[in-house]
Amino acid sequence: MFRTRYRARSLASVAFIALSMPAMADETQVADAASVQEVIVIGQRDAPITIVPRGLSVSLGEEQFAAINAVNVEDLMKYAPNFFVRKRFIGDANAVPGFRGTHSTQSARALVLVDGFTVSNLLGNSFSFPPKWGVVGPGEVQQFDIVYGPYSSRYPGNSMGGIISITTKPPKEGLESFATAQYFVQPYKQYGTDRDFDGYTGEAGFGWKQKDGPWSARLSYRRLENQGHPQQFYQLTQATGMAASTVVTGAVTDPALITKTPVSGAYSVEDTTQDQVRGRIGYDFADGWNASLLAVLWTSDYDGTTPTTYLRDAAGNPVFTGRVSVDGKQYTMPAINLSLTERREILGGMKLEGPIGDWQASLNLSRFVIDKQRSRASTGYLNGINSGAGTDTRQGDTGWWTGDGQLERTLGDHELAVGFNSSLYETDQTIYGVGNWRTGAAPTFNTRTGGRSRQLGAFIDDAWQVAPDVKLTGGVRVDNWRAFDGRIGTRVAGGPTYQSYADRKETSVNPSVGIQADLPADWVGQLSLATATRYPTVGELFQGKLLSTGEFDFNSFDPNLKPEKSRDANLMLRRAFDDVRFTGSVFYQRVEDAIFSQQGFNQFGIVTSSFKNIDIVRQWGVEGIIEASDVGGIEGLNVDFNAAWIDAQTVRNRSVPASQGVQFPRIPKWRLNGNARYRFAQDWQISSGWRYASRPNTNLEGTQRGDTYGYTSELMIFDAKLSWDMTEETQLSVGVDNIGNDKAWVFHPYPQRTFTLELKWKG
Repeated sequence: MFRTRYRARSLASVAFIALSMPAMADETQVADAASVQEVIVIGQRDAPITIVPRGLSVSLGEEQFAAINAVNVEDLMKYAPNFFVRKRFIGDANAVPGFRGTHSTQSARALVLVDGFTVSNLLGNSFSFPPKWGVVGPGEVQQFDIVYGPYSSRYPGNSMGGIISITTKPPKEGLESFATAQYFVQPYKQYGTDRDFDGYTGEAGFGWKQKDGPWSARLSYRRLENQGHPQQFYQLTQATGMAASTVVTGAVTDPALITKTPVSGAYSVEDTTQDQVRGRIGYDFADGWNASLLAVLWTSDYDGTTPTTYLRDAAGNPVFTGRVSVDGKQYTMPAINLSLTERREILGGMKLEGPIGDWQASLNLSRFVIDKQRSRASTGYLNGINSGAGTDTRQGDTGWWTGDGQLERTLGDHELAVGFNSSLYETDQTIYGVGNWRTGAAPTFNTRTGGRSRQLGAFIDDAWQVAPDVKLTGGVRVDNWRAFDGRIGTRVAGGPTYQSYADRKETSVNPSVGIQADLPADWVGQLSLATATRYPTVGELFQGKLLSTGEFDFNSFDPNLKPEKSRDANLMLRRAFDDVRFTGSVFYQRVEDAIFSQQGFNQFGIVTSSFKNIDIVRQWGVEGIIEASDVGGIEGLNVDFNAAWIDAQTVRNRSVPASQGVQFPRIPKWRLNGNARYRFAQDWQISSGWRYASRPNTNLEGTQRGDTYGYTSELMIFDAKLSWDMTEETQLSVGVDNIGNDKAWVFHPYPQRTFTLELKWKG
């Protein structure tokens, strides 16, 4: 009780001081106060960063983009410091970003915005809930901004990992048009798979802005088709007893696998087709206000009807099912299922900006609707090819609403902001058993899950120029969270039976504070401190499952999950040496009740997962970042290089004591990224990039470390690109990613060597 009262009084004091600052500023102004030497932002210097740069902040623009083989929009940040994206193949719908010591399935710790509209899929927290990257293509992006950690009170606790802000290109005065075409091919070899996987993208559109009027518009269309390489591999199961079996050849033995049985084939070979239509309309009012409307329609289809078997019988025929004999040992083949997935998703947004007296106001409202999501899969291979029995998973009312409002103004030496954030996330999913998996005929109810969560937040934030070379920042935010309408149903005694979860609600208060100052010898320093609360998503709370008996499977979900609570600190130092800028950073984060789903093989070779709270997880590390221009006196040769050392440990975990003191899974000790760009002639540019990550643990206990399927491996990838400006309007580029053909794994295989040909035109 004493601790609660003390904390409440302390937070009330912080809020009182923040609210009092504007009044105090009129009486105690710092004479002729000016900004400190610079805001510490890594990357481009031509445009201001679009999110508050507290802690490590990166801004990427056209110079960086031109050096990247970018097919998907998330490719544009692949060389950012101490950062990664879990992208398994071109067109991957499950590309989760990670900051520093964030696990590659902790998707709810990333707050992603497009033109200020939220595209973070906070319906869940795993690789199945990545940001909705597909609402924008790489050719539409003007700027990519990344801030690591929750050091500004303006953003909710989902910024615990970091914030990504994507700004698209605005219409230019007059009429402009643009088009991009890409072709890519990946010669892929793994186990018994040896073939080329290829695809293409095409994007075109126009922008228009009245020369002497208030209207503007931009419209574009993009299509992507790709044959994805295998994401998973079938393994045989050791059979018991002796029975009739088919003698086969072609099985591949990999002694490094977690389960040692032979590999019999490949699946999740998805043929991907995506279409995107994007439109934006703007209007500038005479009184300084402007309004814009955004609408995006994104459809995607995934065809998983081409599983591969490596097994052949004595006559050379492929074997997909049954009991088989390999080198005198009998095995049972795994179930080989065929599948089809369809999605139709819609983003709509409205933005208003303008002055209210001495205040600058902004308001964003958005709605993201998963209008259609249907996955059909066969039950076994024979049902697959014969259009027999299977499952049909259909999404009901699913999506989210978000609203954000903010008022900003300068009062003396203070830059004050007050505002609110709000969101509503809802999900509804039903699984049917069907007699014909392709058509969904004769559906029979199996299970249904659903639920909602709502979060309302308010903040006050201030930046105070206390002296010409010192700036203090501080703020506090209050969030009220509610989870409700949670339910789960299953088929019991021939009909659906439902059980509801109890509604939950909580309130949190999180302060932040920082200081930035000019230091002796031309150094600039920044210290940032903050706390954050990340509430469970509807998927973590409510999308559990029931056993065949109708009882809850308590290992699949937890409606009583506690929110994650972090304490964060970041210290940065920056200095410019002629044409070189050096930035050093030390970061620390301690998370109580971290929510984590452990994924991996169990003793039966089956992948399992369950969400639970981990008592304490702690990470700290050191980062060094070098930005150099005209290196070695060579005009036009620019190099960015960054290195990070990360110590992320499970400090206390009563659920799995063996994980205590062990490096958190999928977090490497070392991560190095970089990019070099050289314009060696007026119309020619060559660039290279590299990404390295040391081998991490695959599981919480640190007992699984390997470099093959099922593990998270070391990563060492080098890329290159050559661009030729054929005319002022046309550019031709050729590139190759993963030049050394490094076979890296994130449980699934990463892409192998991939070649890209790109043609751009603008008029």
